[in-house]
Amino acid sequence: MRRTVRIVVLASALGMAVGIVGTPIANAQQAPDQRVADLVRAGKLRVGIGVVAPHWAIKDPGTGELRGVAVDIARELAMRLGIELVAVEYPSPPAVLDGLKVDAWDVGFLAIDPSRAVVVDFSPPYLQIDATYLTTAGSSIRSVTEADQPGVRIAVTSKSVEEIVLSRSLKRAELQRVDTISAGFDLPRDGNAHALAAPRPALLALSARLPGSRVLEDRFHAAFGAMAVPKGQTGRLAYIAEFVEQAKASGVVQQAIERAGVRGVQVAPTGNPSMQ
Repeated sequence: MRRTVRIVVLASALGMAVGIVGTPIANAQQAPDQRVADLVRAGKLRVGIGVVAPHWAIKDPGTGELRGVAVDIARELAMRLGIELVAVEYPSPPAVLDGLKVDAWDVGFLAIDPSRAVVVDFSPPYLQIDATYLTTAGSSIRSVTEADQPGVRIAVTSKSVEEIVLSRSLKRAELQRVDTISAGFDLPRDGNAHALAAPRPALLALSARLPGSRVLEDRFHAAFGAMAVPKGQTGRLAYIAEFVEQAKASGVVQQAIERAGVRGVQVAPTGNPSMQ
């Protein structure tokens, strides 16, 4: 009998010891990845997004809620981290870079360009986005090469990837720089420009508002949408890069494209293809 009691007591003591030792082990298993531990401690993910087109973000006219491909991907990342998503809105993707000056966001959504890599580090791309022209009714421009002629005025968002590419490649046409795609749309609509250069998804939406307008079938550039972190944050970048590759492979990006109903984009290839 005494032996039985001793066994029970010993077993109880061992159980308590296992419980005590097991608690920190369980906690260690649930500890956040050290590469993003600062975000988890803060309890929120601040994401810089240009509210301009559905492949980035737009606002629902009825509810004011943000939606779009970038929004869905940002939401997926916040869920993975188990923290709140806080969208930091900008009138255009290039304006997202302004947030770096005041530490306004933790992760941004931008098209990759070498000139931007001076101030941010990019993940592998998650989205390929065609850039082309919208022309007005009666325009003789049928291809991007035909737009590069003397006297042709092309509206484009200042500091956008489209502006960067065209400023390097156009030989004869003149660029008219504006602050937003919407402002650029006003120029050809009002007869003050011959074409608007922008990502195809944005142009397709705008074309529906301008009878007789045409979005050209070919493109002058294929941009790659990616997530960006402030320069030098190697741990966070590595975590984001892994997340992006998993989002492409698992179908998260494709589902976001379909949910937003975006045309003129596709899931970017696996890995980090040349952005030139």
